[in-house]
Amino acid sequence: MATLVLIRHARTAETGSLLSGRREGIPLSSAGRSEAKLLAERLAGVRFAGIFSSPMQRCRETAEAIRSTRGPNVPARPDTQIEDRLTEVDYGGWTGKELKVLAKDPLWTTVQRQPSAMQFPEGESLRAAATRATEAIRDLDAAFKDEDVWLAVSHGDIIKAIVSDASGAPLDLFQRIVIDPASISVIKFGGERPAILRLNESAAGISSLFAPRERRHSLISRLLGRE
Repeated sequence: MATLVLIRHARTAETGSLLSGRREGIPLSSAGRSEAKLLAERLAGVRFAGIFSSPMQRCRETAEAIRSTRGPNVPARPDTQIEDRLTEVDYGGWTGKELKVLAKDPLWTTVQRQPSAMQFPEGESLRAAATRATEAIRDLDAAFKDEDVWLAVSHGDIIKAIVSDASGAPLDLFQRIVIDPASISVIKFGGERPAILRLNESAAGISSLFAPRERRHSLISRLLGRE
């Protein structure tokens, strides 16, 4: 089977503070555009047989940065195709709210401890979101040749669900997986079982995990060319 390069969109002004959900018109922030540029440069030498994106603007902008940045030996890349099944979870009544406020909601415990049981108020269940996303990935992957590499740009919870499925872990363990903005995960769907070749590789690199808290923002800013 083919090899999937799975990307979480780069940062927006709301990333890490608000639950953006499916609200329209949320572009990448200045930091996010820098992240997407750095991400695109890392992938400039990869020949993609197909490029797919969630319909959300932040994903489309990230996908376009990658599609339009290629090395001298890489032929013109295919146009980005929108795949609705890779869209963000429908968080319903939680959409647009501050994460620190949501963390006080009694349902937050369900999200963290038993996500398979979580039905967002007036929205989607995490189980339904995971099912549609993993089905989309399997359907798309089946259309490619064994040697093909293809790209999909989606959202944190969606990617965690896809990785959980590929690892054989139940959805209730998916909160143990961290997927950072503008990160790269790579999955090869073999004949016997999927193999996770890379997980959550980001521009900040592993050193940012061990820097003192007050230095982390500065380190990431330098990597993004903002200092």
